[in-house]
Amino acid sequence: MSSLDEFRNKKTMHLWPITMLRIYTGVFFLYFGFGKIKRGNFADGMEGFLNMQLDNTFGFFRSFIESVVLPNKAVFAFLVAWGELAIGLALILGLATRWASIAGAIMVASFWFAKGQGPLDAQNHDVIWFVIFVVLAAVHAGRVHGLDQRLADRFHFLA
Repeated sequence: MSSLDEFRNKKTMHLWPITMLRIYTGVFFLYFGFGKIKRGNFADGMEGFLNMQLDNTFGFFRSFIESVVLPNKAVFAFLVAWGELAIGLALILGLATRWASIAGAIMVASFWFAKGQGPLDAQNHDVIWFVIFVVLAAVHAGRVHGLDQRLADRFHFLA
């Protein structure tokens, strides 16, 4: 075994916490995305939640919710539910991990803006998920114990 192979094996072994974080995040989003799809009335629940949060929503985001999201609640409910499911599945498999993490960061940032919570608010879990997604995107999380590692040479957008 060459010294380069030994280095790669050691590097992969030391990055197992990233793999665990990626898979846990994937399981979390897959579970909640599937729950929203299975429930069937997610659009109505989302509409009620957003209407209840409008007074707290960040000002720059409130007009987007009122003029785009709420009138098209079925489309946005579909995008949220299936988006969570797809992000979760991609993270579990380590497939297109950087793209899934970027999509996840945008999604949870939208949740965060809709709730209007400060970044240090004890109830703000969205900022934690946002940071996790940024870390997963930045460290090539799918290149460790994931399909991105095997497919990046063939599909350059996975690198």
